[in-house]
Amino acid sequence: MVIVCGLTAGTWYYVTPKYTKVGYEPIQPVPFPHDIHVSQLGMDCRYCHSFVDVAAQSNVPNTQTCMACHQQVQKDNPKLEPVRDSWKTGKPIEWVWLHRTVDYVYYNHAAHVNRGISCFSCHGAVESHASSVYGQAAQHGLVSRMSPASGEFLRPEDQITNLDWKPRM
Repeated sequence: MVIVCGLTAGTWYYVTPKYTKVGYEPIQPVPFPHDIHVSQLGMDCRYCHSFVDVAAQSNVPNTQTCMACHQQVQKDNPKLEPVRDSWKTGKPIEWVWLHRTVDYVYYNHAAHVNRGISCFSCHGAVESHASSVYGQAAQHGLVSRMSPASGEFLRPEDQITNLDWKPRM
């Protein structure tokens, strides 16, 4: 009976949102509105995540990327103070990572992006996220549903970051 209770309690804990991080919304040093940058300004994912199609690891934008615009745009916005401080000191912004794979998993962003897997397939509709939180699709088990034989997630290379793209029927 004790073993059954222990197994039940362990299972209950390990499938909770706290452990699986479904809906995880950390507080970032700078609130990043994907909806403004993507939907309103029409920025391509690769402007900020510039290594996604050439490196195994994607990247969060560095201070220089942010300041390319924010030296003029919203330059006095108090929410951007950590970016300005980073620019002045040369110390990188310490973003809170949302996704970490376990040690035995190797995920190569470039290999997927360069073969037609869209950012949308794993990260969802980032253009509708008012905060820096994204990737709920991946957190809800998309990775476990992927299959090399499935063409469900494939797009033409020039449509990888087009969040409005729809497959032809």
